[in-house]
Amino acid sequence: MIESFLESWALFQTTYLAGTALAALLALVGVWVVAREQVFLGAAIGQASTLGIAALLWGAGLGAAAHWPWLESRAAADVAAVAASVTTALLTASPRRAGAAGAEARTAWIFLAAASLPVLLLAHSPHGLEEVHRLMFSTLIGAHEGELAVFAALAAASMLGAACWSDRLRLLAMDPEMAAAVGIPARRWLRGVALWLGLAIGLSIRSSGLIYTLGCLVLPALVARNLCREVRPMLWVAPAVAAASALTAFVVANAADVPPAHAAVALLCALVALTAPRHRTA
Repeated sequence: MIESFLESWALFQTTYLAGTALAALLALVGVWVVAREQVFLGAAIGQASTLGIAALLWGAGLGAAAHWPWLESRAAADVAAVAASVTTALLTASPRRAGAAGAEARTAWIFLAAASLPVLLLAHSPHGLEEVHRLMFSTLIGAHEGELAVFAALAAASMLGAACWSDRLRLLAMDPEMAAAVGIPARRWLRGVALWLGLAIGLSIRSSGLIYTLGCLVLPALVARNLCREVRPMLWVAPAVAAASALTAFVVANAADVPPAHAAVALLCALVALTAPRHRTA
């Protein structure tokens, strides 16, 4: 199995490394999502990225825009995905107005709207529907060196930020009101974290799809919470679990000839179940 993986390294090394860096990045920002009990938020933001790409493809076929081929480029899709995910993350980070729906209801509304509209927009575009299905199915094949550099840089910046502001981020995640009471500009920090979360998810969706993005965002943090019980060590355990699981899954997927993204998510699901706390009854 290892020998077969090493033989495939020359051909897929960029895919393996990009997938590992992406897993570590998402796991680190996922600690914030899990600590704030907003697991479903990752799915909503990821689905909003898909809607952004679908809106771009739909708009590219309208009127004069049909003569602008750059609208169908990979860079344009990246910008659309990131813009949609960042906008969604910032909207969900806004404080709730009196009488407005709660955070869970808003998240469910965003997810369902962003899941249905892409299919309606691209119902008569075979190419567009194929792209939507690809994003939903998830695949890491095709990651290029530029994406690897971006994911590695974002993961390194996230780790540096966690090291410098771990106490502040922990307080903001657990009790924003208390953070504001001790002088931390909570609203500004919450928007900044939402911006970073949207950036990470938006870039990930275009490269790896919804299943791998959501799996690496939530599952490593859940494993870390099962093992650590405190937020501070979770910041280091979660990305380590994600990176190790991704590499292990790539080895197994190469040997078994199965999709690596799905193998990684299945492995992380198994780890969540294995590390879940066991309660004994008398």
